[in-house]
Amino acid sequence: MMISTRNVLKLQLVVTLFFMVSCSVDQDPSSKANGTLKTDGPLYSVPKPKKIYPDSILRQVLDRELSLAAKGISQKSTATSMEIDKTNPKKVYVHYLPWFQSKAYDGYWGQHWTMANRDPDLQDENGLQEVASFYNPLIGAYSSSDPYLQEYHFLLMKLCGIDGVIFDWYGSRNLHDYGLIKTATESFIPKLENVDLEFSIMYEDRVAFMETNDVASNPVGRAKQDFRYIRDVYFKSSNYLKVNGIKCISMFGPHHITKAEQWNTIYNVFDNEDAPYLLSLWGMKAPLGTHFKGEFLWVAEDHLLAKDYYYNTYAHSNFMTIGSAYPGFASYYEAGGWSDGINSWVLPKYEGLTFVESLNASHAQSADFIQIITWNDFGEGTMIEPTAQFGFLYLEMLQDYTGVTFTADDLSVCVRLYKARLRYRDNPTVMNLLDASYNYMKVLNIELVDVILQAIDRYYS
Repeated sequence: MMISTRNVLKLQLVVTLFFMVSCSVDQDPSSKANGTLKTDGPLYSVPKPKKIYPDSILRQVLDRELSLAAKGISQKSTATSMEIDKTNPKKVYVHYLPWFQSKAYDGYWGQHWTMANRDPDLQDENGLQEVASFYNPLIGAYSSSDPYLQEYHFLLMKLCGIDGVIFDWYGSRNLHDYGLIKTATESFIPKLENVDLEFSIMYEDRVAFMETNDVASNPVGRAKQDFRYIRDVYFKSSNYLKVNGIKCISMFGPHHITKAEQWNTIYNVFDNEDAPYLLSLWGMKAPLGTHFKGEFLWVAEDHLLAKDYYYNTYAHSNFMTIGSAYPGFASYYEAGGWSDGINSWVLPKYEGLTFVESLNASHAQSADFIQIITWNDFGEGTMIEPTAQFGFLYLEMLQDYTGVTFTADDLSVCVRLYKARLRYRDNPTVMNLLDASYNYMKVLNIELVDVILQAIDRYYS
């Protein structure tokens, strides 16, 4: 994999030079005050088209698309997937949080945008929403259940060479917000399949102990119920992540169900045909029994020292090792009133250098695949999703690493498509044009989508 290695080293040099000559917009403890992040750099907004087309072209394209729609033969994608060429064969997955609700879509702001003391209906002096994070989504606070949000996220992922999604999952019960997370996760699956992204589940074993007012009396039974649900619902998808033909389930920990005999009991829900690999957090596999085949790294305060320690101490005993890459860490929980200093440590982003270092380290150690931590955990500041604070920075780095031919200009078309979905949601004619645009995106006719979006803004605004 010499091509991808050279790409990463080149990228590290570019970011290092940029870091040396630019103003820092880092997340160090001294830059945080009263739950805000002090920044000296510019804020990003929804990108403008790079090329402005004349009215004659806009009118011609718009009339053609409207004519096709009127005849009932508007663009339908014949592609069963969204085929992306990339020069780096290393698989890259993103850890994904399907736990957001928005007032526009759900009728209320969910707790992961508000925590205990934030109100997204309010704005700061820069016009940014007051969300429970040091960062703001470039598109504004959103709902995980919105199909157009899902379309937007997955198009971005495909254009960055990402292979799939690892969903943070809280079990099968309608307890607390677990049911919302489960429902949102399942709403993603058709969209994933439509663009041929893989997915898998990361189980939070602490939910097996949760009850409304007390601790569960039979956590192993609860976990067994959840794993049976994973088997019966998620394993049915042909896009469920497989390594060497075997499905994988990750455990965040496990921190509570930690004995081999307990996992033997839980694992009995699987027969030989669908028996998965179980993966634990790094350094935790040994006492869990033979069903755990590997481990995955996570973001750590010690950064590269932690990675080196893991690979030198634990990795040799794994059948599988999942590497990690992350942009940094800056938890909002304390500022948001959800904890008293828990996870108060900070790993600065250093203008992208932290991400490059973690990506290089996982690549150099030949991890079976890489998990990006995370796509959208705004509460802990580990997201690579485009934000008002850093724009497309991390997605452009991923494009360089995976070796795709797309650029930030292509990513900006995805942003504009999503914003048009929101703006014209009640206009059936325009929504038909946007449905066609999504299908054009699938076959990578991005320039045509750019023209259609400009035509819509010109003639329907």
